[in-house]
Amino acid sequence: MKRVLVTGAAGRIGRAVLDLLDQQGVAANVLALEDPGDLKADLVVEGTATDARAVRKALGGADAVIHLAAIPTPERHPAEEVFATNTQATYTVLEQAGRAGIKQVCTASSTAISGLPFAARTLHPPYVPVDEEQPSRSEDPYALSKQVDELTAQMMSRRHGMSVVALRLPYVGGFDERLRDFAGRCELNPGLHAAGLWAYLETRDAARACLHALEPDGFHVVTVAAPETLVSHPTEELLRRFHPTTEIRRPLPGRTVPLDLAKATTVLGFSAEFRV
Repeated sequence: MKRVLVTGAAGRIGRAVLDLLDQQGVAANVLALEDPGDLKADLVVEGTATDARAVRKALGGADAVIHLAAIPTPERHPAEEVFATNTQATYTVLEQAGRAGIKQVCTASSTAISGLPFAARTLHPPYVPVDEEQPSRSEDPYALSKQVDELTAQMMSRRHGMSVVALRLPYVGGFDERLRDFAGRCELNPGLHAAGLWAYLETRDAARACLHALEPDGFHVVTVAAPETLVSHPTEELLRRFHPTTEIRRPLPGRTVPLDLAKATTVLGFSAEFRV
């Protein structure tokens, strides 16, 4: 891996990815809506990930892609825009990558694919730990867009013979920004993050996971998160309180996150380093 295209590189995770690539001596291309002027990249292309011409230009010389560009929640844009933008961007980036002969791609999915975080009503997972096979209960355009993105990634893997990992990311933040504040608020009111099952991933770990995702062969959907929740309350106690109908399929001692992280270990060889 000599050069990586990072879409959405001006965002929180994107900047951390660029930092990590720089530390490892790997060159970076960037596709961003606007060039903020401080990105660690040799090539910065301004444009949207839905624009095939901009994507082709940004792919110049790259041999891998980390696709992060997306509208990250359904709360600030019209539903139609969230769904259409996210799904078109993923299709466009992966299609152009495949045509360019790229063989390793990481694309950002989300644990919000469950449908819980942005639902208009309270939903409960049918069982925990939540694994990649648990059916989505999506009622919002963001979760639905991630379902389609994963199907697109699987199709593109077949279509172009690419290896693609769709990373299901939880709440992501850095210790120098929102993560500690959010953890403090959730400690006082665990209900704030009940729909997210109290899962999190520190920004630098998210970047590490993206690079790990450029290594496996084939297509994989992989959940990544810190192994413990961001609150001190026992996980099983939280589940009984906030998700009383959820089946607990195996013991979750202490603060064990109620997500199945087995594939992060077996497929990616990844485990989180930074803990609240």
